[in-house]
Amino acid sequence: MKKIILIIVIPVILFSCKPKKSTEDLKKLFDDYYEGTLKLYPFMATSNGDNRYNDQFPIDLSDQYRSEVKEFYTKYLNALEDYDRKSLSINDQTSYDILKYDCEMAIESFKYPDHLMPINQMSGKPLDFPLYGSGEGSQPFKSEKDYDNWLARMDKFPIWCDTAIAKMQEGIASGWVLPNALSIKILPQINDIITEDAKKSIFYGPINKMPESFSKESKDKYTAAYTAAINDRINPAYKKLADFLEKEYIPKSRDKSGISQVPNGKEYYAYLAKYYTTTDLSPDEIFELGKKEVARIRSEMEEVKTKVGFTGDLKAFFTFVNESPILHPYKKDEEAIEGFRKIHETMKPELAKQFDLVPKCPFEIRQTEAFREKSASAEYHQGTPDGSRPGIFYCPVLDPTKYNVFQDEALFLHEAIPGHHYQISLQQENKDLPIFRRFLWYGAYGEGYALYTEGLGKELGLYTDPYQYFGKLSMEMHRALRLVVDVGMHTKGWTREEAIKYSMENEADSEEGITAEIERYMAWPGQALGYKIGQLKIVELKEEAKKTMGTKYDVKAFHNELLKYGCLPIAVLETKMNEWMGRK
Repeated sequence: MKKIILIIVIPVILFSCKPKKSTEDLKKLFDDYYEGTLKLYPFMATSNGDNRYNDQFPIDLSDQYRSEVKEFYTKYLNALEDYDRKSLSINDQTSYDILKYDCEMAIESFKYPDHLMPINQMSGKPLDFPLYGSGEGSQPFKSEKDYDNWLARMDKFPIWCDTAIAKMQEGIASGWVLPNALSIKILPQINDIITEDAKKSIFYGPINKMPESFSKESKDKYTAAYTAAINDRINPAYKKLADFLEKEYIPKSRDKSGISQVPNGKEYYAYLAKYYTTTDLSPDEIFELGKKEVARIRSEMEEVKTKVGFTGDLKAFFTFVNESPILHPYKKDEEAIEGFRKIHETMKPELAKQFDLVPKCPFEIRQTEAFREKSASAEYHQGTPDGSRPGIFYCPVLDPTKYNVFQDEALFLHEAIPGHHYQISLQQENKDLPIFRRFLWYGAYGEGYALYTEGLGKELGLYTDPYQYFGKLSMEMHRALRLVVDVGMHTKGWTREEAIKYSMENEADSEEGITAEIERYMAWPGQALGYKIGQLKIVELKEEAKKTMGTKYDVKAFHNELLKYGCLPIAVLETKMNEWMGRK
């Protein structure tokens, strides 16, 4: 029998393995990413002190713009696949992880059409725009080019407003609308910006401070141009927006406080909880953690109440603290601002014992501008890396005779020094970080660190007055309550009124102040969760460092390590600090 020989031909497939790119390529990728973000977000560039895009005003609510943004993040997420993470330095691995995290979170955000709610009582272009155009903000007004740049931005503002109205109409049709309690707050804010006399407009501010070096012809030219812009473009745009809010939007606003009422609202809130805490904690876990912290802080409040000799219950003590004349010492606005300056002077000698790293950026204390003071909280506005614009701590005063001082020391530690001013300025000035990380912000880290610094008051010569320490506990309670009321409103069906009631039972703020805060959480679902989550992790890491390092532990070294990497997602921060403890 004839043998049949089968010859099996196995094709050889040559796989072309694309070589991984170099570290230098990665550094360029980081730089290109940052440059791309400045072009996409030119107002952010202005705030960061980069003036190349000061005339740009993208219509960021448009479908075309949103498509470009999604493509941008997708491009850089895909580009990371060209690099072998394991072969990178520790610093580059951290940057790699952060860029990947940011891109993934940005891409995921497009599942939810939150651009259909582009305005609230806390933020949005109509409220932010005057801050840039006042002549007192981050938009520079030093040269004729600067004045031309702002004219170009004013030209685009009506287009943005028309787009916002169109998107809010889409929101009305699809159910993505603000709660009625918030939309009614926006209308008077918008109306307050409109002026019959251009010279009384906040946008006239740059004309009042034109440089002496400008010729008379230039001064006349810009006076006419800014007056025309205010009368013909800015005021009509605000008026059109106000009319739309009053006649169309407010009547169609939703009746429920929580974001769960909008389509896919619960899924959206779970995303926001992850986004703002930079953790995988579920809303339910955050809710339970918040209740535990409320109970712990409440017991400390009871101790202070006993110490000062108050015999009533804690809620009565809250009323006493709110109404006591000794805690309302001011008659003039400037007295409140001077009070913060005295706090700064008191703590200055002790700062060097806690911190080696000190920013170069100048620092100022200012009262919040009148047009936004009614709805504003005390806040910090970052300076520029080169120090040409200082970091500014803003405080609203309104009626100085009603201004209560009991939280001032904790407030200054958080918003100013060594809180936001130290952390943000040091991050911006740190040239060891790639440029995109120098301007990065994660609330869980940034706000968590600032809340942590409230706990340093005794070490810094403060809290000698038990009422100021009670103010510290009250502010910490405020952040713990957020974990409960934020999740409660947005996933558990709590009403605005129920959230206000729960807060009033557990903190010493006024009903007016608590109401404003609850409405803030309604406007920014999830944003308030990061503070307490981040602070708890930093405190935990500090205690672990003391335990692990023993006599080698040094608080200045701990703070150096905590601040040297800039803002990090919480998991990355924990890894970094644990590595440091191990090395030590």
